[in-house]
Amino acid sequence: MRIAIVGAGGVGGYYGAQLAKAGEDVTLIARGAHLEALREHGLTIRAGGGQETIPVRATDDPTSVGSVDLVIVAVKLWSTGEAARSALPMLGPETAVVSLQNGVDKDAEIAAIVGEQRVLGGVTYIGAQIAEPGVIEIGGISARLLFGEFDATRSPRVEAFAAASQRAGLDFVVPPDVRRAIWEKFAFLTTMSGATALMRTGVGPIRSHPGSRRILSSLLEEAAAVARASGIAFPDGYVAERLAAIDTFPPGQMASMARDLLAGNRIEVPWLSGAVVRIGAERSVPTPTHAFVVDALSPYVDGPPAIH
Repeated sequence: MRIAIVGAGGVGGYYGAQLAKAGEDVTLIARGAHLEALREHGLTIRAGGGQETIPVRATDDPTSVGSVDLVIVAVKLWSTGEAARSALPMLGPETAVVSLQNGVDKDAEIAAIVGEQRVLGGVTYIGAQIAEPGVIEIGGISARLLFGEFDATRSPRVEAFAAASQRAGLDFVVPPDVRRAIWEKFAFLTTMSGATALMRTGVGPIRSHPGSRRILSSLLEEAAAVARASGIAFPDGYVAERLAAIDTFPPGQMASMARDLLAGNRIEVPWLSGAVVRIGAERSVPTPTHAFVVDALSPYVDGPPAIH
């Protein structure tokens, strides 16, 4: 299967390396020092105390790739439109596009550029980040991949991606309702991102103190309420089940947005808690806790604020 991955960071790099290792025809779209390291040394995956280096094909020029069977978008949410436009030269008549980003607006934004008929639903659970150019570090939860057609059909392109994922030994599933799968990840991710970024710490101290645990619970409840108001059939026990899952996480685990904040990078809060607030307002669902997260983190959206 010919696959192009736009965004070779933690998520895109990991899946690209695993698919390439299994013999799929994979091209990573990257740039800067990371691109140079990929070209010179391959991509190194660090996980569980060990590491493996996998040869990969990488470029910063999508026009050089040719048409592919599948484009995987794995960039930060503020780059969604740019990523979709960069994929246009790689689209053949049957090319599908799947986003593994965290937001709930991503697919509509991509569809407006590449065409709705090309877009598959997708989401992933993975803790991955670039440790240094050419090196991706995996930690926290195990990597799990979900994708499918929005109308739930087992189309030939879904079957082809499933077969490639199976050859690569990926933990994947084609859910009966991929839109619900995206919202379930979104509700959970906005909670983890909002709480760990707001409090600048791992989840351990947050879940251990009654006050901060109430914030976790409120973030989950608000996101679930917005999902239900958007037509997503969240189960009644969603919040309790997700809190129980959080209780099993390593104490130092934090969302990538919190790591970005601590590193002085841009953060995705407008597309995460910000989306909960916006969609909640459209659906007349109160979201005061997410609104507080958005307001409190607003000075850091584009990086550390200047102090005059």
